Amino acid sequence: MKVNLERINKDYLFEVRNEAGRSVILDNKSKDEGVVAGISPMELVLMGVAGCSSIDIVAILGKQKINPDALRMEVHGLRNEGEVPALFHTIEITIHLEGDDISPEKATRAAKLSYEKYCSVSKMIDSVADIQFKIILNGKAI
Repeated sequence: MKVNLERINKDYLFEVRNEAGRSVILDNKSKDEGVVAGISPMELVLMGVAGCSSIDIVAILGKQKINPDALRMEVHGLRNEGEVPALFHTIEITIHLEGDDISPEKATRAAKLSYEKYCSVSKMIDSVADIQFKIILNGKAI
Protein backbone atom coordinates (compact mmCIF):
# COMPACT_ATOMS: atom_id res chain seq x y z
CA MET A 1 0.00 0.00 0.00
CA LYS A 2 1.33 3.39 -0.97
CA VAL A 3 0.08 6.97 -1.22
CA ASN A 4 1.67 10.12 -2.62
CA LEU A 5 1.10 13.64 -1.30
CA GLU A 6 1.62 16.87 -3.22
CA ARG A 7 1.23 20.44 -2.02
CA ILE A 8 -1.19 22.23 -4.34
CA ASN A 9 -1.03 25.83 -3.14
CA LYS A 10 1.12 28.18 -1.04
CA ASP A 11 -1.02 27.44 2.03
CA TYR A 12 -1.83 24.11 3.70
CA LEU A 13 -3.71 22.49 0.83
CA PHE A 14 -2.48 19.06 -0.23
CA GLU A 15 -3.68 16.31 -2.53
CA VAL A 16 -3.07 12.72 -1.51
CA ARG A 17 -3.41 10.01 -4.17
CA ASN A 18 -3.45 6.26 -3.84
CA GLU A 19 -1.88 3.87 -6.33
CA ALA A 20 -5.15 3.73 -8.31
CA GLY A 21 -5.12 7.53 -8.74
CA ARG A 22 -8.00 8.29 -6.40
CA SER A 23 -7.44 11.38 -4.30
CA VAL A 24 -8.37 13.26 -1.16
CA ILE A 25 -7.80 16.96 -0.57
CA LEU A 26 -6.29 17.75 2.85
CA ASP A 27 -6.20 21.09 4.62
CA ASN A 28 -5.40 22.57 8.02
CA LYS A 29 -8.62 23.22 9.98
CA SER A 30 -6.79 25.18 12.64
CA LYS A 31 -5.23 27.81 10.37
CA ASP A 32 -5.82 31.41 11.36
CA GLU A 33 -6.52 32.81 7.89
CA GLY A 34 -8.09 31.68 4.66
CA VAL A 35 -10.75 29.18 3.72
CA VAL A 36 -10.47 25.54 4.73
CA ALA A 37 -10.83 23.75 1.41
CA GLY A 38 -10.16 20.17 2.39
CA ILE A 39 -10.46 17.50 5.03
CA SER A 40 -8.23 17.63 8.09
CA PRO A 41 -5.97 14.64 8.75
CA MET A 42 -7.83 13.91 12.01
CA GLU A 43 -11.18 13.96 10.17
CA LEU A 44 -9.64 11.51 7.74
CA VAL A 45 -8.87 9.19 10.67
CA LEU A 46 -12.54 9.28 11.70
CA MET A 47 -13.55 8.64 8.09
CA GLY A 48 -11.18 5.68 8.08
CA VAL A 49 -12.84 4.23 11.19
CA ALA A 50 -16.29 4.66 9.60
CA GLY A 51 -15.26 3.23 6.25
CA CYS A 52 -13.33 0.27 7.64
CA SER A 53 -16.05 -0.81 10.05
CA SER A 54 -18.81 -0.27 7.45
CA ILE A 55 -17.03 -2.64 5.09
CA ASP A 56 -16.70 -5.18 7.93
CA ILE A 57 -20.35 -4.91 8.97
CA VAL A 58 -21.62 -5.36 5.41
CA ALA A 59 -19.25 -8.32 4.89
CA ILE A 60 -20.18 -10.00 8.19
CA LEU A 61 -23.90 -9.62 7.53
CA GLY A 62 -23.37 -10.70 3.92
CA LYS A 63 -21.93 -14.01 5.08
CA GLN A 64 -25.30 -14.56 6.76
CA LYS A 65 -27.11 -13.73 3.50
CA ILE A 66 -28.17 -10.34 4.89
CA ASN A 67 -27.70 -7.22 2.79
CA PRO A 68 -28.77 -4.05 4.64
CA ASP A 69 -31.07 -1.71 2.75
CA ALA A 70 -29.10 1.20 4.23
CA LEU A 71 -26.09 1.78 6.45
CA ARG A 72 -25.07 5.18 7.76
CA MET A 73 -22.66 6.20 10.51
CA GLU A 74 -22.07 9.26 12.62
CA VAL A 75 -18.57 9.32 14.10
CA HIS A 76 -17.61 11.86 16.76
CA GLY A 77 -14.02 12.14 17.89
CA LEU A 78 -13.26 13.75 21.24
CA ARG A 79 -9.72 15.11 21.52
CA ASN A 80 -7.38 16.13 24.29
CA GLU A 81 -7.73 19.83 23.44
CA GLY A 82 -4.86 22.05 24.47
CA GLU A 83 -2.38 19.18 24.30
CA VAL A 84 0.19 18.63 21.61
CA PRO A 85 -0.45 16.28 19.99
CA ALA A 86 -4.22 16.54 20.51
CA LEU A 87 -5.06 12.83 20.34
CA PHE A 88 -8.54 11.36 20.31
CA HIS A 89 -9.38 10.02 23.77
CA THR A 90 -12.86 8.81 22.80
CA ILE A 91 -14.53 7.96 19.50
CA GLU A 92 -18.32 7.67 19.62
CA ILE A 93 -20.01 5.92 16.71
CA THR A 94 -23.71 5.70 15.94
CA ILE A 95 -24.48 3.02 13.37
CA HIS A 96 -27.80 3.37 11.55
CA LEU A 97 -28.89 0.13 9.86
CA GLU A 98 -32.05 -0.47 7.87
CA GLY A 99 -33.37 -3.83 6.74
CA ASP A 100 -36.24 -6.16 7.56
CA ASP A 101 -34.04 -9.24 7.82
CA ILE A 102 -31.53 -7.82 10.36
CA SER A 103 -32.07 -8.91 13.94
CA PRO A 104 -30.72 -6.79 16.82
CA GLU A 105 -28.46 -9.70 17.78
CA LYS A 106 -26.94 -10.00 14.30
CA ALA A 107 -26.43 -6.23 14.01
CA THR A 108 -24.73 -6.10 17.42
CA ARG A 109 -22.56 -9.12 16.65
CA ALA A 110 -21.42 -7.64 13.33
CA ALA A 111 -20.48 -4.32 14.95
CA LYS A 112 -18.68 -5.99 17.86
CA LEU A 113 -16.70 -8.24 15.54
CA SER A 114 -15.69 -5.23 13.48
CA TYR A 115 -14.48 -3.03 16.35
CA GLU A 116 -13.04 -5.80 18.50
CA LYS A 117 -11.44 -7.99 15.83
CA TYR A 118 -11.48 -6.98 12.16
CA CYS A 119 -11.32 -3.21 11.64
CA SER A 120 -7.64 -2.45 11.13
CA VAL A 121 -8.16 1.30 11.57
CA SER A 122 -9.97 0.90 14.90
CA LYS A 123 -7.44 -1.63 16.13
CA MET A 124 -4.58 0.76 15.31
CA ILE A 125 -6.03 3.48 17.53
CA ASP A 126 -7.90 1.61 20.26
CA SER A 127 -4.86 1.70 22.55
CA VAL A 128 -5.18 5.50 22.81
CA ALA A 129 -8.90 6.08 22.18
CA ASP A 130 -11.92 4.44 23.76
CA ILE A 131 -14.09 3.35 20.82
CA GLN A 132 -17.78 3.24 21.72
CA PHE A 133 -20.68 2.38 19.45
CA LYS A 134 -24.44 2.23 19.52
CA ILE A 135 -26.78 0.87 16.90
CA ILE A 136 -30.02 2.32 15.58
CA LEU A 137 -31.81 -0.51 13.77
CA ASN A 138 -34.79 0.47 11.62
CA GLY A 139 -35.07 3.73 13.56
CA LYS A 140 -34.92 2.15 17.04
CA ALA A 141 -31.95 2.09 19.43
CA ILE A 142 -30.84 -1.42 20.35
